[in-house]
Amino acid sequence: MRPVITTILFLTLCLPAAAQPVTLTPQQVGQIFCIARLGNDMAPVGGLLTADLAATISAAEARNEEVRRGHPDEKPPLGDGIPWQAFPDYADQCEAGKVTFMMDEARVALDYAFTTYPDAGFTDTLSLRLVEDPLGTRVWRIDDIAYANGGNLRAALASAFLD
Repeated sequence: MRPVITTILFLTLCLPAAAQPVTLTPQQVGQIFCIARLGNDMAPVGGLLTADLAATISAAEARNEEVRRGHPDEKPPLGDGIPWQAFPDYADQCEAGKVTFMMDEARVALDYAFTTYPDAGFTDTLSLRLVEDPLGTRVWRIDDIAYANGGNLRAALASAFLD
């Protein structure tokens, strides 16, 4: 009987622990953002946005479509897409840089560079917020982007449709 109890105890101890969700660090969120920018495919970033920012972007895209339909011969306000960075030029380098924290917020520097124009680089900043996901886990999500030229994503989306 003792070997059976020992075997059961051993097998129980060898079982994997209950799966714990793995959350991304702000640095990793910045790295994913940079990979998406360099690949010109922001789809992976969609799941990293706060619900409020995702709704703001969705509303801006819907408004942009209305304007496009109403004026088919003109370029709509978001004709170049969502302004994910300060300048529309394609930067062929992007690195997640310094991270700063304040309570439930983090800032991640996004250092953009151009191989052919080394002096033309700039740094935008991701604004992250620690939010609770549907499973109750606290996760970092992108809530805004502060542009190198002083503006930000939310303001750019709002001002795109001012008449």
